[in-house]
Amino acid sequence: MEEEKRITVRLLTELYEHLAAQAKRDHRNANSEIVHFLEVTLADPSAYSDSP
Repeated sequence: MEEEKRITVRLLTELYEHLAAQAKRDHRNANSEIVHFLEVTLADPSAYSDSP
């Protein structure tokens, strides 16, 4: 079993609501949606090239 690291993330309410809506469309909870975004971004950083 893989180890997990628990962290706390503070989000603006509007950002959380957007994330929660996206998660619902993808049949995931907010935590799983965040993990998915991180996995996709780290696997292909060019997918989110808006970062400075």
